Amino acid sequence: MRPSGEMDRNPTERDLTVLAWQLGRPARGVVAVAVTCPYGFPQVTVNRLLLQRDRRFDLFPNLFWLSCPYLVQEVGHLEAAGGVRRAERKIREDPSYAALYMQAHRAYRDERRRLLAADDEAFLRSVGAEAVADSGIGGLHNFRRVKCLHAQLAHFLARGGNPVGEEVAALVCSLACRPDDVRCRAGLHCPRVGVQ
Repeated sequence: MRPSGEMDRNPTERDLTVLAWQLGRPARGVVAVAVTCPYGFPQVTVNRLLLQRDRRFDLFPNLFWLSCPYLVQEVGHLEAAGGVRRAERKIREDPSYAALYMQAHRAYRDERRRLLAADDEAFLRSVGAEAVADSGIGGLHNFRRVKCLHAQLAHFLARGGNPVGEEVAALVCSLACRPDDVRCRAGLHCPRVGVQ
């Protein structure tokens, strides 16, 4: 079950402007905004696997991207304090937790595949990169590993059903910055970095 209760929505021009500020670059491949903060700013985006730039393609295995600068910083502290190692240890030691985590990877992979068009799949085969579409959270093929807590939290906030992401959500001080320190407001007042 999705913890936020909100539905994905198409990104607005305002979202793309804020995302460019949040990311420090134009937002590319954004299909939807999956989660917004209480102040209306994007927190998690849904992204395409294939990003086309002129005649070049880039692969982006992160279906869900945590864009909120506050959450990115908070999760960075958890990673620095050994959060990835703790999550992997729990996956090794708790079979029911591991089974839920495997389900999360499969759901992530299946949703990413549903977003691929037939010509996307043909392109992936032609360049020998079809395995990327079959990867799990954060592009992982070994579903007993945890690559990034940011990716885990983004998946949990967008879709629920991710035990690692759920624990990360419980460990951060808050899922939004304080009302007197809404960082993303600055993104509305700086020159537009660009869009997809």
